[in-house]
Amino acid sequence: MNSIDALIALLSKLPGIGKKSAGRLAYHILESDRSYAQLLAGQLAALHDIIKHCSLCGSWTESDPCPICADSTRDASLICVVERSQDVRVIEDSKEFRGRFHVLGGLIAPLEGINPDDLTIGRLIHRISRENIHEVILALNPTVEGDTTSLYIQKMLEESPITLTRLASGLPVGGDLEYADRLTLSRSFRGRIRMER
Repeated sequence: MNSIDALIALLSKLPGIGKKSAGRLAYHILESDRSYAQLLAGQLAALHDIIKHCSLCGSWTESDPCPICADSTRDASLICVVERSQDVRVIEDSKEFRGRFHVLGGLIAPLEGINPDDLTIGRLIHRISRENIHEVILALNPTVEGDTTSLYIQKMLEESPITLTRLASGLPVGGDLEYADRLTLSRSFRGRIRMER
């Protein structure tokens, strides 16, 4: 295997990158300035030395605590629970949430060998017991694993006085009823909202 084939093989291991896309990326890097390739390689090589998990929320950060946890203007009584650090960025980009986060590090998936003890659910329960939390928002994907994880957290917080909510799910904006699956339609009906007159 030559160097280009090796690079294509490595790039194709990235999520969402197939062999064709990996080939385009490899040739783009090769056709770019050497300084670009060196900068890219340097950033990748230093990534694990620079980025670490926030000791409070578990999100990836360069500083500990992360800027979100360190921001005193955020509502510390609200915690939004997400599966991965990428989800924090997506929610932050929406500019709709001004509370704090908790990253689980995955979802309960027994068939894949992922159990509650493999996630940071215990740390979440500990945070709720020691911090002044009023509401926990579960922002987990509406999948079997997301639902299982949500139900497990709900069970763990049964005796807690906090409000437990879940993001609404249903038809996407611009979606077409014709292409909606049964589960999406069901959730849309259950999560319907009153229209103001």
